[in-house]
Amino acid sequence: MPSYYEILEVSRESALEEVRAAYRQLALKFHPDKNPGDQQAEDRFKQISEAYQVLADPEKRQLYDLYGDAGLAGFDLGGFEDIFNSFGEVFEDFFSFGRSRGGSDQPQPGADLRKPVVLTLEEAARGVNNCLTVERRVGCPRCQGHGAEPDHPRQTCSPCQGKGQVSPSQGLLKIFNTCPDCQGAGTIITAPCSVCQGAGGINEQKQIQVHIPPGVDTGTRLRLRGEGEAGTHGASPGDLYLEICVAPHAIFTRKRKDLYYRAQISFVEAALGTEVEVPTLTAPTRLAISPGTQPGATFRIQGLGLPGLRGKSLGDLVVVVDLQTPTQLSDQQKQLLQEFLRLKENGGLDGFKGMEA
Repeated sequence: MPSYYEILEVSRESALEEVRAAYRQLALKFHPDKNPGDQQAEDRFKQISEAYQVLADPEKRQLYDLYGDAGLAGFDLGGFEDIFNSFGEVFEDFFSFGRSRGGSDQPQPGADLRKPVVLTLEEAARGVNNCLTVERRVGCPRCQGHGAEPDHPRQTCSPCQGKGQVSPSQGLLKIFNTCPDCQGAGTIITAPCSVCQGAGGINEQKQIQVHIPPGVDTGTRLRLRGEGEAGTHGASPGDLYLEICVAPHAIFTRKRKDLYYRAQISFVEAALGTEVEVPTLTAPTRLAISPGTQPGATFRIQGLGLPGLRGKSLGDLVVVVDLQTPTQLSDQQKQLLQEFLRLKENGGLDGFKGMEA
């Protein structure tokens, strides 16, 4: 006999939601009311339901994983008739099988909103206060989200008796469909609201002052509680999520809290050592390049990077040395370089230093 995981077509690592989703799909496919007179479908439905009874229960699933069928010896998995009672809630939630819970004219939390915010690197480093314009759905002020004129409240839908669902079929388990008259609301509007035209909500644009803290990076999400769309019938509003994107910088490259800058120096400066001016996000600073520095060498200036979120310490400014090779040389420069090459080949670099002085 195949394992319960094979019956539900899931893996042993599948989370409960994956198990539930697989069960709902297979149960709908092999339900006896959808396959009248098909004994194979009925048997398959029994297997699917039994497998779900085990894998949806943490205790049973753990015993089954450890000991197989032997671990379930103390449990009564029920007969065919018990299957429908055990899983009425699952069917009711996802396929509208079983008893109706009533219409959908119930308080529903508002939807969350997302808004992209583009910052410069300097703004991300210091933090910024922004005024954002957000377009969102809010409850209608006239009808308070009910969609009907205040002096003409909603009426109970007659075909479904306010349940929002009707059952045209008869069988071992009734199949409920959304009521076509009220579209599942359970009530009918006889006089639509003059402001929202029965929709229960209107669109508005709101100016929101937000503080974006220092240290944010591309991919950072900031949540503003209660600034999403309004809930229905007095339910809580959703949240607004700000999705941060930091624009590329012309000079610096960012790696978490550190900034990288490429300093261009000549090979003579690299050989003899020099001091260069390095830009930062505030004011320029000076950096000493030690003699004999090689291409790609890095110098780290502590505390001149970006701040971490929630007040964490500052990153560093990392200076990467790039060597510039001259493309146009004067005759004198060529002669000096040729002399340098000759001295290098003869091992007389000390003489070159004296001549350079």
